[in-house]
Amino acid sequence: MADYYLLKTEPSEYSFADLMKDKKTAWDGVSNPAAVKNLREMKSGAELVIYETGDVRSAVGTARVLSVDASDPKNPRVEIAAGKALERPVTLAEMKANELFADSPLLKMGRLSVVPLTTQQYRALTRE
Repeated sequence: MADYYLLKTEPSEYSFADLMKDKKTAWDGVSNPAAVKNLREMKSGAELVIYETGDVRSAVGTARVLSVDASDPKNPRVEIAAGKALERPVTLAEMKANELFADSPLLKMGRLSVVPLTTQQYRALTRE
C-alpha cells in the first residue's frame, strides 16, 4: 500500500481548477482493474498528485484522501479534498527524463488513471 498516488483527469471533464472550486469530490467511476485496485488500497490521509491529461500532460496540483468506501469492489468511492496548485506544473516529458520514474506504472502503463507513487516520486513532483 502506498501513501502517495497520482490521479489522472481530463481537464475538459474535471480539472484541478474544478477541484479547487469544489474543495472536495468523490473520485469514482474508474474502470481499469489495476486502477480500481489502487483506489481500493488507498487509506484516509494518503497524499495525491493531480495530473491533467489531454493537451496539458502535467502534474498540476495536490489533494488528500478523506475517506475510502470499497464496499463495492468494482467501483470504490474515494472522497478527496483539494490541496494546492504546484508552483510549476511538472510535464510528462520531465517525468520521462527523471530516472526516479523509470520503473513507474505512470510511464510503463500510460493509460492507468490511478498510479501509486514512491515518497521520492511524490517529492519530485511537489518539490517538497
